[in-house]
Amino acid sequence: MNVLFVFYVPSGGMDTLNRLRCKALARYGIQASCLYFHWGAGVQNNDGVPVYITNENEEIRRILDAGKFDVIVVTTDHKSFPRFRQLGYAGKLVLEIQGYGAQENARRQLTEAVPYVYSYANALLNPSTSHITALFRELFPGIPQYNFPNMFDADTFTYRPGPQPEQPIIAWIGRMEDNKNWREFLHIGHQLSYYVPNLKLWIFEDPNLSIPHEREQFEYMIGQLGLHSRLTIRSNVANTEMQHYYSAIGDSGGFLCNTSKVEGGPLSVLEAMSCRCPVLATNSDGVAIAIRHNETGKNYTVGNIGQAVQEGLDLLFNAPLRESIRTNAQQRLQTVFNPHNYCVSFIDMLYHI
Repeated sequence: MNVLFVFYVPSGGMDTLNRLRCKALARYGIQASCLYFHWGAGVQNNDGVPVYITNENEEIRRILDAGKFDVIVVTTDHKSFPRFRQLGYAGKLVLEIQGYGAQENARRQLTEAVPYVYSYANALLNPSTSHITALFRELFPGIPQYNFPNMFDADTFTYRPGPQPEQPIIAWIGRMEDNKNWREFLHIGHQLSYYVPNLKLWIFEDPNLSIPHEREQFEYMIGQLGLHSRLTIRSNVANTEMQHYYSAIGDSGGFLCNTSKVEGGPLSVLEAMSCRCPVLATNSDGVAIAIRHNETGKNYTVGNIGQAVQEGLDLLFNAPLRESIRTNAQQRLQTVFNPHNYCVSFIDMLYHI
């Protein structure tokens, strides 16, 4: 069986997820490829997965004809369904939702998608994100729905020992846009620095996806909070290199801080957990399946910076709890996000549709 995964651009979590599942599904006889409509920095991560990057109809038509895809899984872009039909594709179409940001945006986008889904889609897919699952049930009662966690290869992407940093590090990964909530990270880091004078802040981002006015505000806030000397910004780090950074952050005594207002299935959280880097995250429903408070990580209520600072201090100074979280997080990855479980669920969906 041949499957095509479609998204706008190869970057961030979608680039990682698509590469992981293409390789995992190949072990089960499913030949999977990726189509992106625009170039993205994630192309540097390609490790043998067939990837096409084009937004030209004739090129897409040739790809569809040559690939003989039984199923196309489109992430987010429901408007591409009629395009594929017009280009001659007659196979099955699945709409996958990995996240829309704010819940009101999710409702607006999925409401707009209703006529497209009922006209073209054979199934809906999401990584067990509760608010998306609820919207699926409300808006698409007649469409088959599949909800199971994203996969993660914890054997390949894992803890890599190296020199221990001299200062504790807290890190943030994302785009310079409102839902990723970089402002909250800067305030948390600023307040933590009063208790940890040698604290360092690391930011990992793809500047190609940042929103210009958000970046302007970001630069301004760094100056206002006096964070220039603490802050290191790294752009478009190759995915395979990130395991070394996560491991160093964990060994420094620090943690990954996920401040997103709403998340679908953030792979950065799973990557950090696999590398023994503790995670402090907002209690958005997409994170909840991975982070169990004080067991596999720490949660705080979005907007409650004081709570985030207290939980962060606990991670920095409570060594027994910290080590317990690091160990439990790795174990949870091996069960809930196991590639075999994902492939079995995905293949079950393929055969049912």
